[in-house]
Amino acid sequence: MRLQHKTAIITGAARGIGAAAADKFVREGAKVVLVDLHLEDVLKTASILQEKGGEVLALQGDVTSKQDTEAIVSKAISHFEDIHILVNNAGITSDAQLLKMEEEQWDQVINVNLKGVFLMTKALAPHMKQKNRGVILNASSVVGMYGNFGQTNYAATKAGLNGMTKSWAKELGRYQIRVNSVAPGFILSPMTEKMPEKVLQTMKEKSVLQDLGRPEDIADAYAFLASDEARFITGTVLSVDGGVVI
Repeated sequence: MRLQHKTAIITGAARGIGAAAADKFVREGAKVVLVDLHLEDVLKTASILQEKGGEVLALQGDVTSKQDTEAIVSKAISHFEDIHILVNNAGITSDAQLLKMEEEQWDQVINVNLKGVFLMTKALAPHMKQKNRGVILNASSVVGMYGNFGQTNYAATKAGLNGMTKSWAKELGRYQIRVNSVAPGFILSPMTEKMPEKVLQTMKEKSVLQDLGRPEDIADAYAFLASDEARFITGTVLSVDGGVVI
């Protein structure tokens, strides 16, 4: 098991990619702290993992709140004593074309997708620095590199995450802390399940593999980058997109 004797915090862990990542990490031997804004959902996911023999802790928290992120890290360390991995997976969309996008939509997506990652990482990084090791993984997107119609706010946050990833890799590398991003393409998840079938078919056709990704595909990438197999990889943005951008 690649993550045995490791403990990870995963945000946005109640559903979709976050839940798949938590399941993958447990199967790879990790202890996992599941964080989500929705308490009932994250408790349900934690219960499922516990039934499988996973050692997990479910916490409710708002990643846009400095108080909440600091409390999450404090409770996680108190419960498991040590944290080796942070997966900044929490994210939202609120799509609209530029001329129709409201300021509230912009602020909401920026706060969760960008500020939330900043606050979670800032809260945990001192612990990793003290231990002189750690792995930080950020949930980016191919739209952060190539843009997307109607997603000014979302694309901006993911482009920002890529810049943060590379900056943190340079700053924290001296403490043996690796920082990477995973950039999914079109993934079947709670974010996409509400889309019309015609739109999903168009997304599928854009992939050279003629398929949509699964949450498990992203979870596998997280697990690899979190493991010692990726010990010499830092500051990279790994696209997991089925060839949608080539």
